[in-house]
Amino acid sequence: MSGTSLDAVDAALIKTDGETIFEFGPAIERKYLGDERKCLQQATEAARDWNWVGLKPEKLFEQARRIVVSTHVEAWKMLEKARFESRNESDRDPKRVGNGPEADPKQSRIKLVGVHGQTVLHRRPTDQSLGATLQLMDGASLAKQIGVSVAHDFRSADVAAGGEGAPLAPVYHRALLERLGGGPAAVLNLGGVANITARLSDGTLMAFDTGPANGPIDEWVEGHERGVHDEGGRFAAAGHVHEGVLAGLFEHAWFDEAPPKSLDRYDFNASMVRGLSFEDGAATLTAFSARAVAAGLAQLPEMPERVIACGGGRHNPTLMRMLADALTCELLSAEQAGWRGDSIEAEAFALLAVRTLRGLPISWPGTTGVSQEMPGGVVTRA
Repeated sequence: MSGTSLDAVDAALIKTDGETIFEFGPAIERKYLGDERKCLQQATEAARDWNWVGLKPEKLFEQARRIVVSTHVEAWKMLEKARFESRNESDRDPKRVGNGPEADPKQSRIKLVGVHGQTVLHRRPTDQSLGATLQLMDGASLAKQIGVSVAHDFRSADVAAGGEGAPLAPVYHRALLERLGGGPAAVLNLGGVANITARLSDGTLMAFDTGPANGPIDEWVEGHERGVHDEGGRFAAAGHVHEGVLAGLFEHAWFDEAPPKSLDRYDFNASMVRGLSFEDGAATLTAFSARAVAAGLAQLPEMPERVIACGGGRHNPTLMRMLADALTCELLSAEQAGWRGDSIEAEAFALLAVRTLRGLPISWPGTTGVSQEMPGGVVTRA
C-alpha cells in the first residue's frame, strides 16, 4: 500500500481465505526517498491540473509509475527477507513442533500479492455523472519482476457501476473487529484523508470518508519548509485553534451530505487556514480533522462503543488528544487493540486480493454507495 501521504510503501503478509484472517506474517515499511516523493508529488499536481480534461500528462505519469513499481519491488524483497528471518527464528525455537504449514516450502510460498497503486486523482460521482479514479501502477510489470501473481485496480469496477470507489478497507476492518468480539465499534483510518468503518450492533457495515486527516496538516508544514509532517504534533500543540475559521470550515456542504461519501486528498487543503500564524494554522487544521471525525460518527444510526484509530495520524499525540476530546465514546489506538496500526491498509489489500481471485464482493451499498454488492480488482498472472 502506498497512500496519499506519500511517505512510504507498506507491505504485510497475512494468511487468509478472503474472509477470515488465520495468521499474521511480517510487515515492513519502505520509505520514499526525497527524489521519489518529489516525482510522485509532481504527478499528483499534474493530475489535479489535468482533471481528465485535455492532454493527459502521461510522460510524468509514466515516470511516477516506474517509481511506484520499483519501490514496490524493493518492498517485496524486504518482506521476503523479513519472512525468511522470522522463519529461521522459528526454526531455532525448541517449542516449535515442526509440522505446521511453514514446514512445507510449497505450502509456505506466497501465493498472491495485492497492490493498490498510487492514487493521484479521485473524483466522486454526481447526479449527472459517474466518478473517476486514477491509481498509478503497472501490475504486469510488478508480477513479472517478483514472480508472483498480482491483484490490482481495485476501484475501477465500483466507480464504473456508480459507486464512490472508496473506502475499500471495510471488509478487512470487519474481519479485524470480529476477532475482538461483538458490539458496535468503528475503525478509523487517519491517512491523508480520514475514513471510518462502523459495524453496527446488528452487524450492518457502514463506511465513508469523514474529512481530512493528515493531508492538509502535512501540506501546511511542508509549505512552510518545516519538514514533511507535524512530528509529534508539536507545531499544533504550540498553536491556538481559531474557532472562527473552524466554524466556517464546517459550513462546507460536505458535512450535510449523507454517507456513503468519499473525498480526493485535495478536496480539503492547507489553504483553508491561509492568513493564520504557522502554529495556529497547524492547530486549526488538526482540530478540523478531529472534529470532522466526530461529525462523521454523528451521522451513524448509532454511536459506536469504541473507535480504534489506525494509520499515520495515530502517531500525532495532539491529533489523538483532540480526537479524544471530540468523541463521546472510547478512543483506542490500533496497538491498544492488539493490531499493527502501520500495516492495516497493506493487510487489507492482501485480503482484497484473495477476494478478487475468488470473485467475492469488495464493496457494498453501505460502503461506497454502489447499487449492489460488487466484486472488483484485476488479477495479472506471473
